[in-house]
Amino acid sequence: MLKVESIQNGIVIDHITAGKGMEIYHLLDLEASGQSVALLQNAKSRKYGTKDLIKIEGTTIPSRLDILGYLDDKITLIYIQNGTVDKKVHPVPPKELKNVIRCQNPRCITSIETDCDHIFRMSSSGKYRCIYCNQEIHMKSHSHSDKSVMIRR
Repeated sequence: MLKVESIQNGIVIDHITAGKGMEIYHLLDLEASGQSVALLQNAKSRKYGTKDLIKIEGTTIPSRLDILGYLDDKITLIYIQNGTVDKKVHPVPPKELKNVIRCQNPRCITSIETDCDHIFRMSSSGKYRCIYCNQEIHMKSHSHSDKSVMIRR
């Protein structure tokens, strides 16, 4: 069995759908963070069978944790201080997604302008819409997927 030490201060992104940990690692730009990061893939889970998880040691919290509420509705964020759990939260979908998904409308300005940010805002119906062309993207969850394409920046 693989043994990974507990962290003293930092955050654990737990209950990531198995196979999605690397995608989240890249979207949160953890390779550039300079912090100690452990990514476990296909770890055993009593609740889900298998899961991925990410442990981030340090006091700096990744800036884009809000996108996790869109990416995977099973995720739990566990904040660790002085070796003990300070709090556990389930992230909620953010009001705005910036450079997380691409608009699939071929007539959208984001299809033509390569440096244009891909921005989606949540509508009152709970669906995301492109701010440029109003193209609707459905909420993503662990149980179903949509045709939107994830962006790695």
